[in-house]
Amino acid sequence: KSIAKICCMLNFSVLVSLCVSGQLSCISLPRHEEDYLQNVVGSAPYILILGQDCSARYQLLNCLLGERLLPLGSEVGGACGPEGGACRRRKLCFTHGRQTRLSLALPGQYELVHQLAAHCGRWDTVPCEDLEIQECEDPAQRLAELEVTLHHALLQEVKIMVLPCRGVQPVEEALEDCKRGILPIILYAVSKDALSAEQVSDLQKVRETLPFPVCFVRAPSGPSEPGALHRQLLSLELIGAAAGSCACGAPAQTQSILGESLERLQRVLGPFTRQLLQSQQVEAATLLNAVHCRYLDLFINQAFDMQRDLQITPRRLEYTREKEGELFSSLMAILTSVCVCSDIIMSSNGEPVSSKDIKMCISQIQDLIVVQLNQAVANKLTSSVDYLRESFILNAAYNVEVTFHSGSSVTRLFWEQIKQIIHRITWVNPPSVSAEWKRKVAQDAIESLSAAKLAKSICSQFRTRLNSSHEAFAASLRQLEEGHTGRLERTEDLWLRVRKDHAPRLARLSLESRSLRDILLHGKPKMGRELGRGQYGVVYLCDSWGGRHPCALKSVVPPDDKHWNDLALEFHYTRSLPKHNRLVNLHGSVIDHSYSGGSSIAVLLIMERLHRDLYTGLKAGLSLKERLQIALDVVEGIRFLHSQGLLHRDIKLKNVLLDRQNRAKITDLGFCKPEAMISGSIVGTPIHMAPELFTGKYDNSVDVYAFGILFWYLCSGSVKLPEAFEKCSSKDQLWTNVKKGSRPERLPTFDEECWQLMEACWNRDPSQRPLLGIVQPSLQSIMDRLCNNSDQKSGNLEDSN
Repeated sequence: KSIAKICCMLNFSVLVSLCVSGQLSCISLPRHEEDYLQNVVGSAPYILILGQDCSARYQLLNCLLGERLLPLGSEVGGACGPEGGACRRRKLCFTHGRQTRLSLALPGQYELVHQLAAHCGRWDTVPCEDLEIQECEDPAQRLAELEVTLHHALLQEVKIMVLPCRGVQPVEEALEDCKRGILPIILYAVSKDALSAEQVSDLQKVRETLPFPVCFVRAPSGPSEPGALHRQLLSLELIGAAAGSCACGAPAQTQSILGESLERLQRVLGPFTRQLLQSQQVEAATLLNAVHCRYLDLFINQAFDMQRDLQITPRRLEYTREKEGELFSSLMAILTSVCVCSDIIMSSNGEPVSSKDIKMCISQIQDLIVVQLNQAVANKLTSSVDYLRESFILNAAYNVEVTFHSGSSVTRLFWEQIKQIIHRITWVNPPSVSAEWKRKVAQDAIESLSAAKLAKSICSQFRTRLNSSHEAFAASLRQLEEGHTGRLERTEDLWLRVRKDHAPRLARLSLESRSLRDILLHGKPKMGRELGRGQYGVVYLCDSWGGRHPCALKSVVPPDDKHWNDLALEFHYTRSLPKHNRLVNLHGSVIDHSYSGGSSIAVLLIMERLHRDLYTGLKAGLSLKERLQIALDVVEGIRFLHSQGLLHRDIKLKNVLLDRQNRAKITDLGFCKPEAMISGSIVGTPIHMAPELFTGKYDNSVDVYAFGILFWYLCSGSVKLPEAFEKCSSKDQLWTNVKKGSRPERLPTFDEECWQLMEACWNRDPSQRPLLGIVQPSLQSIMDRLCNNSDQKSGNLEDSN
């Protein structure tokens, strides 16, 4: 049944292959893992009988089957090993069949047409002639194995192979066919007090070929020295110490053992075989569970990435548009405010202005206006455009640098002014080209090149380039948005499939493979008396399981696939979490297919058992110091869950357990999920549910809200409902009032700082609720203040007495 279960789970793991929009790489098992699991699933148990000689091997075979099928002693003739090298008995294979028959066949190929002595008449013991390889036989026939078909109960469960003599085939070659497709149970028959060097060498080769433990069985042919063989096997490390258990309760790796006699073979072989088969199944189930968990974590991480993409990308695009708009506005403002100094460089002493002076003037205009303008623009672009380009790799980029050189429009404008001045001069009489005339012409030309005209020319060039860059950027951003819209639609579709289909299916397989491993290792837990009931399960006492005691056993019968998936995901998240003092430990799980007489399937979750829950503790009475410490413990537990990316979503009195020192631990992670895996379902306990839960869009602040309600109970010191909630006649009315702002009332005994903390935690606006990193030190401060005041009052009272 265990092998069949592994096979069912393996098929899904091997066939799962999702290539979705290039976002999830193909999911398939690594080749070595797939080969191992397929080999375990496809392997059948096979008893391999080796030994010091043929007589010992045959004794062991006869003992296993309970009848004298193979000849012993003088009937065999010859001896195996150095003393009798003439022994040439072939490989034997015993299989189940309705009729008894013998045949000769090549391993894994076909049956040979060969006349056997057993075919000549009735037989009870296999004739020696059929066991021996004749010298005249064809070389192919020498490698043939003798197949013995028997109607025997043991052979219905397992095949048996007796290896040939060394002279026929080396042991490593004989075992070569046993590497795949079988699960070997290796028995080694020992007839003497010591192993020879050749036999030790053969055993080393067996260990290299098939790395499985060996069960040594004594089949003495005469007097023996007690303990001699055991000491030799220990010294050669061919057997080890007795198998124990590791700290986690799992059995240690199966060790090779020595059975002292054939008469006690059943006592030795049964436990040895069970432990060997169990260790193989446990190893396969553990590997399979690791595969399930690995790919489930991959799905969850991909869901996180996809959710972040869905949330962040539209915001980044909008932010990009806003920043680009701010940049464009600020650059236009710079353009508008440009004021060119009209004090053009002039000759201060009235001397004629030479062409050299004019070039110097133009150069200084460039330095004063254009360079400074470009620098101002560059500063804006450095702070804004880099973000836009690096974030989205837009094709458009701002290119608004204003150039100023001899071929520029400003220079042309300057010389055009000079030409116009010259054309306006009356040429009645040719002017005298004097120094005064040169000075006047240059001065008029420079003065006509006004600051306003120069600024207008530069601004026109700048505005043209700025508008062009703005339009190109906007067009590129629109193109990017269109591309992202289609991509985000595909991402959302994939996200839904991962969240609602792929991850839950893998989670359920993970639960099944882990439960298979746990039941193989520790068996089915025994239910004690009932401890309590919840909406989806019953909690029982369990004295011990898997080396842990006492335990609590939560029995859950999922009514449909959705509950199965939720339970499986809960189990995965809980098992994946590192151990924490403020969370109840989950030891393991077992799927009970015989629950309620086989009418339903239950999942048994074995957990750490604590003293009582917070509801019971408040009813019994807890001191203020204990209640404040519980509040601190709960906040610490919720903070840890949030640090692991999980929301609890059902913080309430019944889900906080107390130990005998009244320290708190959070339990029941049934609604606990990563934010990325939340499908918008409305879950939780009504009086602890934040208003935004009803919208389906919420974050981990819902746990802060629930803690605020829990803190109200802790401060009140009772389990009585708040008046605002007690007046509600139905759950729907309660939800309606909560959405309208109804909250628990302030009691006269409440400390002001405690009340303020409650109100902050259950704020209508999730963004206004305090972070738990702020709540925790606030609680600690409250506890220190109130408990110190209480201690001082007690001390004063004692002094007065």
